[in-house]
Amino acid sequence: MKIFSVVLSMLRPVRFLVVAFTCALLFLSSTVPAFAITSYQSEPTEATDQLLETQKATDEVARSAPPGLKEVQKKSNEGLNEVQGAADIDKQKRPANSQDSTSVEGEIQNFLEKVTGNK
Repeated sequence: MKIFSVVLSMLRPVRFLVVAFTCALLFLSSTVPAFAITSYQSEPTEATDQLLETQKATDEVARSAPPGLKEVQKKSNEGLNEVQGAADIDKQKRPANSQDSTSVEGEIQNFLEKVTGNK
């Protein structure tokens, strides 16, 4: 029984460290979401013009007869698709602006060549 009490007395400082670490972890996990409040917050009126134009186009299509194939193809060729048109075309990835990007396979191949020293 004396061995058991000796082991418990040796673990007392470790127990304090575990409790202190747990308290610190709980404190930090509750404060990190509060830092997100100071990050970028969009304005409520931001990008509403685009949405209003899209809504107008949607309302017009809903009130009229279904569009024919030629009309749909004409609107689709104006931008990315019939509904979105050319809105945010510069922000989206497509083959025209992605020619110089590398694929995941290419990145892995380059990494493996660097690791093995074959490059």
